[in-house]
Amino acid sequence: MSVLVYVENTAGEFKKSVFEVVSYAKAIAGLLNTDLTAISIGTVDPSNLNLLGQYGASKILNVNSDQLKSFVSHSYASVIASAAKSENSAVVILSNSFSGKGLAPRVAAKLEAAFAPGAVALPEISGNNLIVKRVAFSSKAFAFTELKAANKVLSLTPNSFELKVDQVQPEIIDFDPQLTNDLNTIIKDIVRSTDKVSLADAEIVVSGGRGLKGPENWGLIEELADALGAATACSKPISDAGWRPHEEHVGQTGISVQPNLYIAIGISGAIQHLAGVSASKTIVVINKDPEAPFFKVADYGIVGDAFEVVPQLIAAIKSYKAG
Repeated sequence: MSVLVYVENTAGEFKKSVFEVVSYAKAIAGLLNTDLTAISIGTVDPSNLNLLGQYGASKILNVNSDQLKSFVSHSYASVIASAAKSENSAVVILSNSFSGKGLAPRVAAKLEAAFAPGAVALPEISGNNLIVKRVAFSSKAFAFTELKAANKVLSLTPNSFELKVDQVQPEIIDFDPQLTNDLNTIIKDIVRSTDKVSLADAEIVVSGGRGLKGPENWGLIEELADALGAATACSKPISDAGWRPHEEHVGQTGISVQPNLYIAIGISGAIQHLAGVSASKTIVVINKDPEAPFFKVADYGIVGDAFEVVPQLIAAIKSYKAG
């Protein structure tokens, strides 16, 4: 039973979540006493591919095709499934990222595999089965899913597994999956916001709510985010009011995030918002209402006016960074 891990890239670069999923897949390969193969799709510099060897990928299948430069889920799923069959990989691991959430179930369907999305820990081995701990009910609970099929697909929740260096010299092999009917959709252009930290991949998120009183005060959130190297987010009423774009809305009906640090400023903490942020490792709440529901789940809370607290916090961070 070998292990295959898919490593997604952004403009030819790998993000931290990629190295997390490679570390996770290598640990599973160790449990199964087998080697780890990675598959990369798109144009990636060989020096970046070699970085995967630091985390245990001994073999890398490099798919460098003009037709596959841009992500299309059904095409990429076919490539990954083809690689799994070629490598005789009974276990396939992906990141439960924005693209991975749509890609992983397609791969599972093509391989007729058992599927466990949102894994947060190494699985337990039970004979030929894997018992996977994963998030459930919008990260408000955990489920233990036993995968009994011969083929198994798992997706790892970002920021849930530590990077583990396991240096090997990877063998990089060009892989041609010979796709035919899966290339009827082509992405011609992708426009990215390059000046901002991606919310889905951010390790720190600074989020604002109605306590900011108006869009003219949003600079307070952006200044704190810049000081921390964080992404910015907002509650649903903020995006509904047009203060911020909907792609910054986090919560049950928006984006779910799992950063190492989530700072909520002027957000009361409605259950719909908590559903999208409760998987954060550390939650800091700043609110002048001591009865705000968010304080019940916060790791740290500051009762105070955001317009007084946040400038002092920014000044303290800048002073700390200055030495």
